[in-house]
Amino acid sequence: MIVRQARIEDIPSLARVAARSYRTGFATILEPDALAGRDAAYFAERFAGAWERMLVAVQRDDALGFLLMTDGHIDMLFMDPGSCGEGGGAQLLKAAEDRGAKSLECFRDNHGARRFYERHGWRVTRAYEREFAGMKRSFVFYEKDLSV
Repeated sequence: MIVRQARIEDIPSLARVAARSYRTGFATILEPDALAGRDAAYFAERFAGAWERMLVAVQRDDALGFLLMTDGHIDMLFMDPGSCGEGGGAQLLKAAEDRGAKSLECFRDNHGARRFYERHGWRVTRAYEREFAGMKRSFVFYEKDLSV
């Protein structure tokens, strides 16, 4: 598996990865109607203006995951559910750290993601609630000191 810069032609496959990952990862966190609105078309539209800030984990020309980062903040890191545990997420996270990633936000109840980030040295610096998909949701904010 390699990590490379996203290209505009990656958008459709990244949108499909995002939709599958979203449904799988947040099935116990979000309501069905909130999940339904985050389909491949939703993500393709979102990625149309963001692909230059995305990294892609690729194996044999197949996009298996991606990371979206803005100004040192990881906005999204999703792996296709069938590719979890194969090292692509760790490679994406390391590539983002090498490019200056220093913060990210995670649902408080996304225990798998939280274990992943903490295993890679990220630490919770605060917990809070904010509106997401029409309801107040609980989140945690992670930071990593890249100087150590």
